[in-house]
Amino acid sequence: MAVGLAVAPALTASADPTGGAAGAQWNAAVDAPPEYPVIAIDWDVPITMRDGTVLKANVYRPADASGTPIDTRMPSVLNITPYTKLVGNLVDSVLAVPGLEHTVVDLVNSFDLAGTPFDGVGEAAKVLTGGGMRVFGVNRDLVRNGYTQVVVDARGTGFSQGDWQALGPLEQQDSVEIIDWMSKQGWSDGKVGMAGVSYSGINSLQAAGHQPPALKAIFPTEPGNDLLRDIVGTGGGLGVGFMPLWLSLVNGLKFVPDVQALAQGRFDQQWLQDRLQDPLTLFPALIEAMTATKIDDLDPGTLRVAQDGQFYEERKAQAGNIRVPTMLYGAWHDIFANSEPRVYNDIPLPAGEKQLIMSDAYHISFGGGFGERGAPPRLDVLERAWFDKWLKGIDNGIDEYGPVTLYQQGNGWTTTDQFPRAGVDYQRMYLSGAPSGTAGHAVHDGSLVAAKPGDATQLTVAPGLRGLCSRDGAQGTAGAAVVLGSVCSKDSRFNEAEGLTFTSAPVAQPTELSGPVNLHLETVLDALDGFWAVTLNDVAPDGTSTPLTNGALTASMRAVDDSKSTKSANGDYTEPHHYLTVESRQPLVPGEVTPVDINFVPTDAMLQPGHRLRVDVYAGSIPRYLPLGPMLADSGLRPQHVALSPDRPSFLNLPLVGKQAW
Repeated sequence: MAVGLAVAPALTASADPTGGAAGAQWNAAVDAPPEYPVIAIDWDVPITMRDGTVLKANVYRPADASGTPIDTRMPSVLNITPYTKLVGNLVDSVLAVPGLEHTVVDLVNSFDLAGTPFDGVGEAAKVLTGGGMRVFGVNRDLVRNGYTQVVVDARGTGFSQGDWQALGPLEQQDSVEIIDWMSKQGWSDGKVGMAGVSYSGINSLQAAGHQPPALKAIFPTEPGNDLLRDIVGTGGGLGVGFMPLWLSLVNGLKFVPDVQALAQGRFDQQWLQDRLQDPLTLFPALIEAMTATKIDDLDPGTLRVAQDGQFYEERKAQAGNIRVPTMLYGAWHDIFANSEPRVYNDIPLPAGEKQLIMSDAYHISFGGGFGERGAPPRLDVLERAWFDKWLKGIDNGIDEYGPVTLYQQGNGWTTTDQFPRAGVDYQRMYLSGAPSGTAGHAVHDGSLVAAKPGDATQLTVAPGLRGLCSRDGAQGTAGAAVVLGSVCSKDSRFNEAEGLTFTSAPVAQPTELSGPVNLHLETVLDALDGFWAVTLNDVAPDGTSTPLTNGALTASMRAVDDSKSTKSANGDYTEPHHYLTVESRQPLVPGEVTPVDINFVPTDAMLQPGHRLRVDVYAGSIPRYLPLGPMLADSGLRPQHVALSPDRPSFLNLPLVGKQAW
């Protein structure tokens, strides 16, 4: 049994999240006139894998004023995408218009949307000015300043042949072979970096774990790792706000043909055969997992992706094998927030050679607000500085940044030596049925207290649809629902009308939370199964209930693998690792008190004086989570109960920094 959480080796952190004087130099380098004025592009360059499959790549090289590529050997940066190079080309074309990003943001902000259902549009638009879109596609600044950038359609997507592997072993081998191919080209000095967002960040980590000799540094943005627990089946609940749309997007885009090749009589018949052979990768399994009513009805192929096992294990990046400098960007409300700090801690490099940045963003708003006062430099600026250091050997101080730069919720940008922060001590906070007087809008207004309560009561909560307007809903749709406004994404009171709330007394001094959180609940169900969704909130004096983090669990999937779980010194779970397999499933006995442990996504926050901590408990949260069809059928969507008793208390295991606040 593991105890505690591994943390990074200590290094004196830069006190300034902006990077200070060094950060100003990184910005100046990007904003200065480029070394080379023009970019030469080789379109759809074929790269043949060892099994004969041909992948297609666009190669972007610096060129002189006449458009002739520079013949000096330079480092190169790789991005492997499943969204087709055409999407990257579109983003590149938009960003090539001088000043367009700021013009769009200024236009959005010119409309007073405050207090309207769409006041989140301005927040979403900030992704344009934070440099993230340049990391997603082609970073022209890199190319114009002495890098070759290679963008490749992943196997089975875009113009590349083969069947889409969805980050599987064959696709990982492709990454290794592409890196080797790049290092041997006439334009390469033999040093390769990898960068990209989401899927392209994941395959960067995967490739680094295989240790290809030419790979020297990576810059993964919002990469997942434990994909089942991150988003596919968190706590046994399908991520229906994301997975169907995402699979539809990739499977749809992979059918977009190479129109130019078709017009010139060079159409790739093998490409078409491959697409027809596997037209809807993973989609039938997802639909069956959502609609089947009995586990015995699930196809073996569906079971392979609906539960933990080989499918997910072979898609995990081996972070413990990574030996190249890694700067990892994540976000507390990203769909992959569960994995991002863990990957950082698992990489066995000294702080400085690895960096972690965690912002207060969603998946599609990566880098939003970067470059603004008090915030880190833009993502494209950080990417340039990272590769200048580790691919070109420029001593620019980026290795002394951070090493852990966190947006501390409720406070702002901070730097620290590790995550969780030093000095964390876990404290139990008990759930009590006694009213806190702060949540009359909830199904029940309970209290969160430091001393074990003496009252006994049973509280009931029923499934509902208010999760559509919640931070869970915004996170589960990768941030798309943020456009519905702060009433949904930044204040839980609308959603709490369908939940049980347990609220603490106000804190008298700034109170820091940092790390994994666990909720131990004593429950009673009226059916064979049920689903629990929970959030941890910062409640302001005006009543605003801001969600900090969340968690979920299918009741029958409550079995815990202690060998992979962590506990605090008092023996309570901090991160219970649920098996999430059909074999480990334990249907409930209706009417019987059953304990469950629900882990939250790790978090970092500060409660300001006068603020309170709140736990919300729901019987589901659509669209963030939907139980597998058979579990949903067994639940009957019946009301669920929390049994509060001094003999079997329910409690939060809370990571507090410094002395206890209650």
